[in-house]
Amino acid sequence: MHVLITGGAGFLGVPLANQLAALGHHVRVLDDLSAGDRDRLDRRVALTRGDTRDIPKLWTLLRGVDCVYHLAARVSVPESILYPVEYNAVNVGGTVALMTAVRDAQVKRVVLASSGAVYGEQAVQPVSEDAVPHPQTPYAVSKLAAEQYVLALGALWGIETVILRIFNAYGPGQPIPPAHAPVIPQFLKQALGGGSLVVYGNGEQTRDFVYVLDVVEALQAAGTAAGVDRAVINIGSGTEVSINELVRKVGEAVGCTPHVLYSSAESGGVSRLVADVRKAREKLGFRPRISLDEGLRRTLAEDPQFGR
Repeated sequence: MHVLITGGAGFLGVPLANQLAALGHHVRVLDDLSAGDRDRLDRRVALTRGDTRDIPKLWTLLRGVDCVYHLAARVSVPESILYPVEYNAVNVGGTVALMTAVRDAQVKRVVLASSGAVYGEQAVQPVSEDAVPHPQTPYAVSKLAAEQYVLALGALWGIETVILRIFNAYGPGQPIPPAHAPVIPQFLKQALGGGSLVVYGNGEQTRDFVYVLDVVEALQAAGTAAGVDRAVINIGSGTEVSINELVRKVGEAVGCTPHVLYSSAESGGVSRLVADVRKAREKLGFRPRISLDEGLRRTLAEDPQFGR
């Protein structure tokens, strides 16, 4: 199979590209390298630096491609509140441009990496794909808009489309930017450095943390599974974990008792969010294998930025 992965030098893209290449697939990657790491890519993966809004470049890369994994996106919720125009341009505009090029190149299937953030606050948990989305941040709005464009254009143009709503992915290779860092790598870094773990709100808010290689298995399956055209599928662990419980687990993994500093709640946060993954099991054969405890241990052992 010939595949193109947008954002393929990023946190999810690298392990997906490397795994597909190891299985003998022909893998091309398009990444602007604003957050990606080309050095982590397998030598068999062909990397092109560029933007998903560059349609002429996409035409070249899409020749002979069977499936596109669209992972390229801006992904920080707090940052999106500061820069909604940029998030709309990249996450929505980039998706529309990609779908246009996919139509012209007659690619058979597109798999979009969306987000559990589109659900917003939901009274019923675990949240299923039937829940009405209530996006509460520009990031969540942009991902939901991207979903709708992919589904609508795919139906109009005869392109198979699969939407994966990925919950809180974590694991080796996840960047820790100076601002707005994801919670797990930030907590690990703070705990290893002997600093305080900053918890926004009272820490009783819950999330669904899913290990990166479990997500990669779901992405891979979505590229070839039968009977998934226009499907919207949750990808998570199916386990609800509070931020206070995460603090405890991080301490156990690092071997310390972290000091916690509580701060005011972040804008756009939700009180509970955990995925109902029954549809993923039925459609993709997806079964998350890595527990949070094991995932934290693997992240510490395998990610060079933690120096373990």
